[in-house]
Amino acid sequence: MTIHSRISTDFAAPAVPRATLPDSQMATISLAGLAVPVVKGGLYDRYRSNPPLSAIAAEDPDIDLSWFRQIGKEKVDMGFESFSPNFYYRSRRITAVFTADLQRLQDLMPSKVLEAVHPLRIWPGRGLVALTAYAYDCCDNDSYNEIGLSVITSRPGSTGRGPFALLSQSLSSDLWGYVLQLPVNTELARVRGVVGYNLPKWRTDIRYRETEKSVIAEIFDSETSRIDVMFEGRKLGRLSNRGSLVTNSFTNLDHQGQLTTGHAISRQFGHASSSHADSVKIHLTEGGLSAYIKALKLGRLVRYEYVPLFQSALYAPRPL
Repeated sequence: MTIHSRISTDFAAPAVPRATLPDSQMATISLAGLAVPVVKGGLYDRYRSNPPLSAIAAEDPDIDLSWFRQIGKEKVDMGFESFSPNFYYRSRRITAVFTADLQRLQDLMPSKVLEAVHPLRIWPGRGLVALTAYAYDCCDNDSYNEIGLSVITSRPGSTGRGPFALLSQSLSSDLWGYVLQLPVNTELARVRGVVGYNLPKWRTDIRYRETEKSVIAEIFDSETSRIDVMFEGRKLGRLSNRGSLVTNSFTNLDHQGQLTTGHAISRQFGHASSSHADSVKIHLTEGGLSAYIKALKLGRLVRYEYVPLFQSALYAPRPL
């Protein structure tokens, strides 16, 4: 099966300097015993994941906060004191779901996780991975960009592993996965994700930009500062104006090796999807993340999602 119409490996990767705020605009806080830089006077510096909605409205009067008024927060210990859920008030994303080598996906998942969930099998020897580029423009822990690479799995306790299990999750808008890679572009997001959510976050430069026809996420290699992966998705027309709630859950291990699960509920505004191969272009280089993706042996594009506006509530993990 040829996939070169969507995934290319001959992309020139120019070096681009990191985009960072000057030291005068940063403050240092203590989080989980670590010195973490944050935006001075930003939401996290002032409110530590629990800003009043009036503060959000003052920063961006155009944000619809009605959904968040229905959700209560509680103080939790996540390896540091925080509040759950974490709110994402204005966000964007593009997601591409590809077939991938099933055995490779199983090999990348810890045996203890495989006791609870399994990669969904779309057909013999082929599983599914989701590549998502997020731009969190306004959230409790300031703005940041993130790239998620996840195995689509069964629900815990479910025996279904085939296409019907995927259909069931899609119809119920209750999707499960195991996160393989989760680079972010701020140290605050990295520390909170690793310590608080048991997620494989690492820090590198990530740029999220838009043209007239597409959304482009550029992930840079943290060692060379050259573009590692470029993920481009079309801006689809005929956006659905009907709001929808989607739950994304993940299973992983905590720092004591015990099974945990976490989830986020997202409120999607305008959104659209496609299964056409030309909806997505992925350019791979010789960088570390590119090598990781190449080893998955990606195949056919199963689904592409364009979500130019969504909100989310991310809940603290709990034992499975």
